[in-house]
Amino acid sequence: MQRYQHGDVAAFGELYRRHSHGLYRFIAWQSPRADWVDEVAQDSWASLHKAAERYEVQASFRTYLYQIARNRLIDLLRQHQSLLASELGGAEDSPHAALERLGEASADTPETALAEKQRAAQLQAAIGTLPAEQREALVLQQFSGMSLEEIAVLTGAAQETVKSRLRYAMQKLRAALTYEGEQA
Repeated sequence: MQRYQHGDVAAFGELYRRHSHGLYRFIAWQSPRADWVDEVAQDSWASLHKAAERYEVQASFRTYLYQIARNRLIDLLRQHQSLLASELGGAEDSPHAALERLGEASADTPETALAEKQRAAQLQAAIGTLPAEQREALVLQQFSGMSLEEIAVLTGAAQETVKSRLRYAMQKLRAALTYEGEQA
């Protein structure tokens, strides 16, 4: 980021290459509407470009970028609260539809592909039932590879709070997935 800040345009390409998929996954998991994911991702990169001159290293670049996306998503949520209240629960507007498009299961046989897709759907459903703070911490750690410290900085919570959120999230996921497995 510092190279880009000083005029190295190729550095922006490298930042995008390294962080675009993780950022997209993070937004897809956090967004209540699939049609917002692309908008928030694009706005995040545009905001990063605009803020390049003012960038100061305070945390990891990834934390900085995800904070931009998180703030943009919060703004959208505030602007569209009444719209969301009427639309939540609509199957075609699943918050994970964009994530599904990003990483379709690849397998050797149709049976394997179906099994992978079913496991992914079960996991998505289980994660979707978590409280927002637990889901956010889990997604940041497991899907974005952030450390406890980075999650704490991004969410504004103490590291111990982040640990607790992750512990509770994992307990709830284990219980939900065990219950799903017993029903099958």
